[in-house]
Amino acid sequence: MSVNRFLYKMFAFIEGTIESLNPASAILNCNGVGYDLAISLNTYTVIKGKVECRLLTHLVVREDAHILFGFANEDERVLFRHLISVSGVGANTARLILSSLTPGDVSEAIINAKVGLLQKVKGIGGKTAQRIIIDLKDKLVKDTGIREFLGTSHNTNKEEALSALTLLGFNKALAEKTVDKILQDEGSSISVEQLIKSALKIM
Repeated sequence: MSVNRFLYKMFAFIEGTIESLNPASAILNCNGVGYDLAISLNTYTVIKGKVECRLLTHLVVREDAHILFGFANEDERVLFRHLISVSGVGANTARLILSSLTPGDVSEAIINAKVGLLQKVKGIGGKTAQRIIIDLKDKLVKDTGIREFLGTSHNTNKEEALSALTLLGFNKALAEKTVDKILQDEGSSISVEQLIKSALKIM
């Protein structure tokens, strides 16, 4: 077993108290040890408002860092693992896909070959979208467990949206300008989840 394979299997899940949470990351206190997990907007939606939670994990090993990704349920983790198996789709791109679209939308786009839907995700061009569909369509057709799980939205929070967009790699000044424009057009009652999704579509 290679070192990377061993690390991949090292963590199955982490359960603990939520010490810190934003739409792109969660810190869980597990018996006095704080685990910093990268999460998608979908997972954030599921666990927001909870005191404790269990996140299923996937460890990505790079030359410059070991990054632990957390998922609210197995469906999203399976879809994440499918996405990163596609050539040219890294872990951060997979998380961006799962923050821009629900797992249900991603699965539908792949199974029904909706290239345009995948292209709505920042940085996903036509060739990458087609590669994702070609590589994963048959796998997802067989994987009946994948389903949409986006939960109920909550009140908006500009700072949470800006923090998430910055962690996802966007320029803070551009993100703030975009968020302000959306708030001006849509009103302050827009949810933080929808605020981030709207920003991802136009940035």
